[in-house]
Amino acid sequence: MESLGKALINFKIFRLEKAFSRVFYQNRGVSDTSLNDSPLNESPLNTTRTSGGNTSIKEVLRSKIPVEQGKVKEFRKKYGKLKVGAVTVNMMYGGMRGVPGLICETSILDPEIGIRFRGYSIPDIQKLLPKAKEGGEPMPEGILWLLLTGDIPSSDQVTALSQDIAERMKISPMVETMLNNLPDTVHPMTQLSAAITIMNQDSHFAKAYSAGVRKEKYWEYVLEDSLEIIAKLPIIAALIYKNTYKKTHQLPPVDKSKDMSYNFCKMLGYSDVLFMECMRMYLTIHSDHEGGNVSAHACHLVGSALSDPYLSLAAGLNGLAGPLHGLANQEVLVWLELLQKELPSTYTEENIKEFVWKTLQSGQVIPGYGHAVLRKTDPRYIYQREFALKHLPNDRMIKLVGDVYNVVPPILEGLGKVRNPYPNVDAHSGVLVHHFGIKEASFCTVLFGVSRALGALSQLVWDRALYFPLERPKSFNLESLKKMVQEGNIKV
Repeated sequence: MESLGKALINFKIFRLEKAFSRVFYQNRGVSDTSLNDSPLNESPLNTTRTSGGNTSIKEVLRSKIPVEQGKVKEFRKKYGKLKVGAVTVNMMYGGMRGVPGLICETSILDPEIGIRFRGYSIPDIQKLLPKAKEGGEPMPEGILWLLLTGDIPSSDQVTALSQDIAERMKISPMVETMLNNLPDTVHPMTQLSAAITIMNQDSHFAKAYSAGVRKEKYWEYVLEDSLEIIAKLPIIAALIYKNTYKKTHQLPPVDKSKDMSYNFCKMLGYSDVLFMECMRMYLTIHSDHEGGNVSAHACHLVGSALSDPYLSLAAGLNGLAGPLHGLANQEVLVWLELLQKELPSTYTEENIKEFVWKTLQSGQVIPGYGHAVLRKTDPRYIYQREFALKHLPNDRMIKLVGDVYNVVPPILEGLGKVRNPYPNVDAHSGVLVHHFGIKEASFCTVLFGVSRALGALSQLVWDRALYFPLERPKSFNLESLKKMVQEGNIKV
């Protein structure tokens, strides 16, 4: 059975550099190795893509989109009839797991490597994206620029985007009144989805479409809506937090000289500079995870009907609210709190094993472990773990997360039924915000939603820029499949 040390050795494929702390390695005997020479593993650090000096993200996109449209047109002309893969009956019944059928330019998820944002790995973005302070964490505005343009932004470009977002940080009195009057029994994710949905009355895209705007201009209005939504989400999330848990409607004014994470933390009621750094990391790494996950796919699917970005993102957030997707971080925190209550003050790994087996034997899963695509430890988990060990080494809950990591993978692997016994991003995200004071587990997925909007909406801009059509896959029933087998159209 694979120990934690061996599990981390599986991360040799990453350019480790400063990604893992020295303590994290020394405790586990893991050595640094460079990336291999396969194209998939090549780091783009030596050929970093930048947007030049233009600080207007709309103008950068205006210059890039015709080029990308030409590339797609030429590729489809040459290879449009090429068969990418075969679909089995098990794939059809298994939730289309593994079926190649989507295009997503913003990020790629490899089972062995993990996430790459526009080709850049987690260690890459740690190193390359602009930061609010020297040695700090990447700013989410930087990952937004990268997802939208494919380029690593300069500090000036991120500053300009931060100021643009800060200028848009306001919501209508109607939305504020609705949120202030919802009962606190309404789940925070339901409140978030409801607020985004009713804001669609202000959609620039919906109004332009009704006025007969040309198809070539769709992306511009989708971009405008997307930037508006991204700017409003921190306010909405903060109001939900204050109304539901703190019983107050008061939010501080937006500081237009600061970045989104700074303002978000202040709205939530926290001034801790380290928490702001944690939030920058959190919003950056949760932003995108290719196009097949439920939230991104739902947003893409609804957007393909030319529903405006507000309605499209609301659909994605409703998917994110499911326990098999974003709600898992809430379940992890609840499970860890239950575990902590049962453990003696001085516990051993054997005590943890007993609780893990108790969970499994009750028919439940260990939340935060496994992933639909990944077959290794999630690099986003490792990033968060590094942050925790560097800044919060004495937090009891964070220590418990590490101890659970020592115990759970060997148990799950020994069952012989789990394809990926390693932790994903949800296994660590909740305990970080818990340390800083956000102890309400039901709010965790709202934080996830604020971040995931960056990726889902970036994909939506490119969906319209590349003229993606209405998504309409073909469905079958059991009898039609049987008939196809009998007629030889499906070969065993």
